[in-house]
Amino acid sequence: MTTAPAMSTDRRSLADRVAGVYLLTPDTGSGDFDAMAARFRAAVAAGIALVQYRNKRAAASERRAQARELLGLARRHGALFIVNDDLDLAVEIGADGVHLGREDGDIAAARCRLPHQLLGVSCYNDLEHARRAVDAGADLLAFGSVFASATKPAAVRAPLSLLRDARERFPQQRVIAIGGIDATNIGTVSAAGAHAAALISAVFDAGDPGLAVRNLQQEFNEGLIQHDT
Repeated sequence: MTTAPAMSTDRRSLADRVAGVYLLTPDTGSGDFDAMAARFRAAVAAGIALVQYRNKRAAASERRAQARELLGLARRHGALFIVNDDLDLAVEIGADGVHLGREDGDIAAARCRLPHQLLGVSCYNDLEHARRAVDAGADLLAFGSVFASATKPAAVRAPLSLLRDARERFPQQRVIAIGGIDATNIGTVSAAGAHAAALISAVFDAGDPGLAVRNLQQEFNEGLIQHDT
């Protein structure tokens, strides 16, 4: 078990809200943003706890405008909002945190700039990487790809057993499963110990995003019952 310092009270209260469906936004061109935002609105209105803004296509000014608009929608419906890869943007708009991948900057430096916000880190299939992230101040540990993912087909694979191991080893942190998660398998990641399941297409490609969120959350909760028993 890690010997990292305990979370502060404010970070603990935010982390405790991270549960169930964790929505990531898709890469969106400027002409498609309004349609994506409408689907985003329907999804957060259905009760999502946490959303992450990511857009690899947009220019910096466009990302800033999109993030501000989506942050407003998330806040209106009580969802936490974090930014993928861009610490400066997260600080500028007052997001609830940032998520960093392996090449996205120093974790400890991000913690210094966001002392009271959530810090998520991609841990892939590596518990040792997770340990170093926790020591540097990470709150959310994302493991995956748990299943084959159309978004990142070449991503390393993380077995379900890793979710169990991570939850036992890092009891203060929230364990996030990511990669290829949909309504057919989301219950298996919660049963294995994930606190939340990060996904994109299972919501944004659904005919009714709000209904998709409710169905996904129900399946996730049924998996939690298996885990708890």
